[in-house]
Amino acid sequence: MVLEISRSAAGARVLALAQQGLDAVPALLGRGTGVGSNSWVVAGSRTTTGKPLLANDPHLSPSVPGIWYQMGLHCTTVGTACPFDVAGFTFSGFPGVVIGHNARVAWGFTNLPADVTDLYLERVVAGKVEHDGAYEPVVTRPEVIKVRGGADVTITVRSTRHGPIVSDVLDDVRDAGRQIIVDGTPDSVTYDVALSWTALTPGRTADAVFALDLSGDWAQFRAAAAQFEVPAQNLVYADVDGTIGYQAPGVVPVREGFDGRWPVPGWLSAYDWKGRVPFARLPTEVNPPDGIIVAANQAVTAGAGPFLTTDWDFGYRSQRIRDLLQHDPARKLSPVDMARFQLDTTNGMARTLVPLLLRTRLTQRDAFTAEAQDLLKGWDFTQPPDSAAAAYYNAVWRNLLRLGFDDELGPGLAADGGGRWSEVVTRLLARPGDPWWDNRATPGLVETRNEIVRQAMVSARIELTTTLGKDPARWQWGRLHRLTLEHPVLGGQTVPAPVRALVNRGPYDLGGGSAIVDATGWTSSKGYAVDRVPSMRMVVDLADLDRSRWVNLTGASGHPGDAHYADQTQAWAQGRTYAWPFSAAAVSAATKDVLRLTPS
Repeated sequence: MVLEISRSAAGARVLALAQQGLDAVPALLGRGTGVGSNSWVVAGSRTTTGKPLLANDPHLSPSVPGIWYQMGLHCTTVGTACPFDVAGFTFSGFPGVVIGHNARVAWGFTNLPADVTDLYLERVVAGKVEHDGAYEPVVTRPEVIKVRGGADVTITVRSTRHGPIVSDVLDDVRDAGRQIIVDGTPDSVTYDVALSWTALTPGRTADAVFALDLSGDWAQFRAAAAQFEVPAQNLVYADVDGTIGYQAPGVVPVREGFDGRWPVPGWLSAYDWKGRVPFARLPTEVNPPDGIIVAANQAVTAGAGPFLTTDWDFGYRSQRIRDLLQHDPARKLSPVDMARFQLDTTNGMARTLVPLLLRTRLTQRDAFTAEAQDLLKGWDFTQPPDSAAAAYYNAVWRNLLRLGFDDELGPGLAADGGGRWSEVVTRLLARPGDPWWDNRATPGLVETRNEIVRQAMVSARIELTTTLGKDPARWQWGRLHRLTLEHPVLGGQTVPAPVRALVNRGPYDLGGGSAIVDATGWTSSKGYAVDRVPSMRMVVDLADLDRSRWVNLTGASGHPGDAHYADQTQAWAQGRTYAWPFSAAAVSAATKDVLRLTPS
């Protein structure tokens, strides 16, 4: 049976809407287009300290207050009754330290983009749903939504064995269930659409965080990771004894005969999940010979299985990190190097595209554009905020995607400019006559690669002249690439300006970009504004934990009138970090204010 929902406009809408719903859920360590993270660990044999160094910077959507809360959880007397001696980053109100270190081990997280959701088309008749020719009751339950200042709203949630029926509340999903083509023939049946998602099953992830906090060696750490169920993650590890490691935890469904990319028939058990990938089969590594482990959302499996996803990051960040770490194998790496690498702004795609931009012949009427083209001569492909070449390159990149692809894809699927699009363009650059280069907005003309590239260069010159001024030498990438931190509730445009001014912060001129180690991402179809950031940065020194460094995107308070509401943002924007005291003596020496809560 072939279901061709994917070929209909409704099919595209249902998948896009389902993704929007998943992206809107407050996610542990990030998910969504362009969202990723960097983490790596280096063995003591390759460091100046003689012990491992661990670095981590999860990439998430920016907001103020930020998602992270810095915390030390130290029992006055560490023992069986009170075993905690740990510090790091957590979420406000969440028990335990999510990312950080204790007295023996350190760990970092990046998102493992495992495919853990499926949409099921359900045949529902008179309150019963078909499954292998039999009918079973649809489960219903009321949900009461409390409305401040208004009456309660009660909705009825219907569920099948595959999960809640989301077509009851999402119009586009409902429409998609009515526009199905089966084996090439339009189907007259109206389908409900249910969502299967590993996060909808209660699990032990909070227990796993506590277990991570208490782990003392690699075996205990892996045992703790085995309890971590949702979301699937990459965990990098280091300990004071010199061990470094990697472990992928999480619940990943086993599918047989399909890969989860499109909605499937819920009435056939062949499409049901067949359990979960056993923890023993999830990727793991300990003490690799080269003394380096990098986890930056790239593919972490080789060979046939287990199947985790096809939606890996294309590796621009992970490869650049590995290149930096391996640049001089004889040179020992220091904690300062780790922090410096986190700020690397090298654009990997620019290495591929700029030679073509420099070879592009501009017509006599394009002499104005040639002034901007000259900025790319000798450019080192880095993107600090004051770079004129980076400003022009990214404007060309944005216009190239607009001219080359948005005419076919339309506004709903417009190019976002991230690593996926770098890979697409790299492949198409080798095919200058490919039909994708033709702009459908110019009927009667058939554009090739060279013409679209030339038009993108001309359009970029005109655009930046309007926004940044006539003299290309005075352009700056940071004047385009700005971050404004908005309060998630009070920071939007519908809120009065005085309130927004009270709770929002910025703008800040930033370097970096998408698919870059300093991952200040932007969406090319929407402009240059920063919409994804390293939400914190940390470097853990296992030789002396008190020499570790950290910085948060905002601060340690959620109150806009508090001095610590956003007191780390300027340092974060400038790439600076703060001392991270851990031992009792170091914490005492750094303490400025104390709040004691004493039970009566």
